[in-house]
Formats: sequence, C-alpha cells, structure tokens
Amino acid sequence: MPGAETPESARSAPAPVIAFCLYDFANSAFTTIIITFVFATYFTTGIAVDPTTGGAHWSFAMSVAGVVIAILSPILGAIADQTGRRKPWIMAFMLICASATALLWYARPTPDDATWALVFVVIATVGFEVGMLFVNALLPTISTPAQMGRVSGWAWGAGYAGGLLSLVVALFVLVQADPPPFGLDKGEAEHVRATSLLVAGWFVIFALPLFLWVREPVAGSISAGRAVRLGMKQLVASLRRARDHANVFRFLIAAMIYSDGVHTVFALGGVYAGITFGMQTEEIIVLGISLNVTAGLGAFLFGWIDDRIGSKRTIVISLVALIATSAIVMAAPDKTTFWAGALAMSTFFGPVQAASRTMMARLAPPSMRGEMFGLFALSGKVTAFAGPAVVGWVTLATGSYRLGMATVLIFLLAGLLLLHGVKEPRA
Repeated sequence: MPGAETPESARSAPAPVIAFCLYDFANSAFTTIIITFVFATYFTTGIAVDPTTGGAHWSFAMSVAGVVIAILSPILGAIADQTGRRKPWIMAFMLICASATALLWYARPTPDDATWALVFVVIATVGFEVGMLFVNALLPTISTPAQMGRVSGWAWGAGYAGGLLSLVVALFVLVQADPPPFGLDKGEAEHVRATSLLVAGWFVIFALPLFLWVREPVAGSISAGRAVRLGMKQLVASLRRARDHANVFRFLIAAMIYSDGVHTVFALGGVYAGITFGMQTEEIIVLGISLNVTAGLGAFLFGWIDDRIGSKRTIVISLVALIATSAIVMAAPDKTTFWAGALAMSTFFGPVQAASRTMMARLAPPSMRGEMFGLFALSGKVTAFAGPAVVGWVTLATGSYRLGMATVLIFLLAGLLLLHGVKEPRA
C-alpha cells in the first residue's frame, strides 16, 4: 500500500526496547563493580598475598571462566534455537550470576579466602556471559532492521549509565560512608564486600522488565532431551557447512581476536590502575564513574553512526581509536596522562561492542540466530582465556603489570586486520 511503513522503516515498539536496555542497565553493575573496579581491586590488594600475585591469579580466573563459556555458549545457543525460547535461559543464568555474586560477601581480607573469591567470581562470570548470548539473540525480535544499530547502542549506553549509577551508590553509600551503614565493620572490609550484595540486588531488580515486557514468538512444544539432540546436530551441521556461511565465520574469527583485547582491558583495567599507579578503592571508583560517563556517551552517539555508515565501519573506527588510546594508557608515565588516555579510550568501548552485536544480528540467518549468537559468544570467549593468561604470564615473568597489559595491543591490531575481508550486508 502506498505510504505504508515497510518492516525496515517501521519503528520498534518502545516497551520491549526499554526492557532490553534496562537489562544492560541491570547487568552492568556486575562488570563494573565486581570485574573491573571494586571487587577486583579488593581481591588484589586486600585478599591476595601481594598485588602482583593477586593480579596474576585474577587474570587466570578470567581465563578459566573463558574456557567454560567457550564450551557452553554454542551448545546452549543451538539448543535454544530448537526450543525457540530464550527468556527461560536468561532467567536461569541471571540467577546463577546474582547468587554467586552475593556469595562474594563471604570473601574476607585474608589469603585464606582467595580460593573462595576466585571460584565464585568464575561462576558469576559464566552466568553473566552465557546469559548475554540469549539476550543478544533477542535483538532482532525487539527491534526493526533499520533501528538495530540504535537499539544496540542505546542498550550499551544504558549499560554504562547503570555502571555509573551503581558505582555512585557503592562509593557514597558503602565505601566512603563514615560510619558505614548497617554496622558494617571496616576492619573486615565489610563496607567493600557489601558491594557484592548491592550488585546482586541491582541485577535482579532492573532485569525484571525484560521478563515482563518482552514477548517471544510462540514456539512449538519440544522435550528437553529432543532439544539437546537436535541442537547438537544443528551445531555440528553448521560447523561442517562453514563454507556456506564463510562471511559470518570470517567475522566471528575477527571478533574472537579483537574482543579478547577489549574484554581483557575492561576486565583488568581497575587492577592495572591499582597496581601501576597505586590507586586505592575510592579513587578507582571515581575513575570508574568517569569512564562510564564517557563510555555511555560514546555508545549513544555511535548507535546513530552505526545505522548511517554501517556496523563494519563503526567497528573499524572504534578499533583504530582503541589501539591509539590504549598505547597511551600502557605507556603513561604518570597518573594524569593515564587519566586522560583512559577517558579517551573508554569512549570507544561501547561502540565496538554494540556495533559487533548489530553486525552479528544482520549477518545471522533468522532460523539460526540463537546458534549464531552462541558462536558469537564463543568467538568472544574461545580465546578469552588467552588475553588474561598472557597478561598473567608476562606479569609473573617480568614483574611488571604494565608490560603484561601491553600485550592486549596485539589482539586489537590482529582483529582489525582480520576484519578487513568481512562483507557487510546492505542496510
């Protein structure tokens, strides 16, 4: 009908988009407070025998989580394609992440509790990352093709806003409060450990709209056993027919490499600041708040840029900028230079990840989205152990966390070069 909207030009329904964005708002508290800025620093400076050893052990824990995620992601994604359901999986892994995070409260400031802390950090990280593959696969369901870049960018921006606000609450309500609330004992670091309870509650509360406002297409009934068999069969068949999806697999390999660099910087950035520049928990939280502001602005801005110039160009621009700014951060001779480089670098964290999610949504065949996003998660995790492991090995070998972190530049550059041969579908 003349003048009618096509699916490509139609607007996405607001409620599912808001719910999708709120899920990123919810889970960002985990990556920001636990993985990057607060608990990671507490572990290396308060629990481990010494900061250098603690940094290496934290890096190895991230490697273990990466291996588990790499094994689970494509299998579960293929199974979800058979059942057509993703929200139950999201719920299950959200609860795994939140529960394991809450148990970090029991990690006291003693080397005796180092194993406890690392075990539950690994479990929580697995729950977080595997759950995200099902969330990502919902993107084409809640957004029109013409707006996927914006919606993905909005979600990443909302995630940084969530990280910012959760850090503000953690800083002023728990870490810097004097006296601490609820009778928390500073001598036992309870004011810092309580941030794990904050994260668990934050995640569950703000994730609820996704389960209430997002409707999945009605799926046919299928038993769990049959879903497993068909999912495994589909995954094996897809890997055997990799040539039929050569462009998708080329992108997955590129994403596998550069995502490793991005995730390593994000996961170990707070540890790097604490070890290299002697930043304490309060200062690292302020750094995290500042980085989340610039990262959120970058994600929101590049969401529109993605829809206008394409996902591939957005990723390329972001990677080039990340390489340049990361080099400044790794070579920074003083705290002022580090701050300037870190603020510039964080502007491009959101765009490269949001545009990668959009690129995958545009490349994946509709009937294989769960599986392809499982492989997408795999591409980000199959070598995810490599980045933190290399950082840990180089740190132990040289005694310098700065040299260890500098190895991420290799991953970013290699991923950028591999991305060159990927063909992006027309908008």
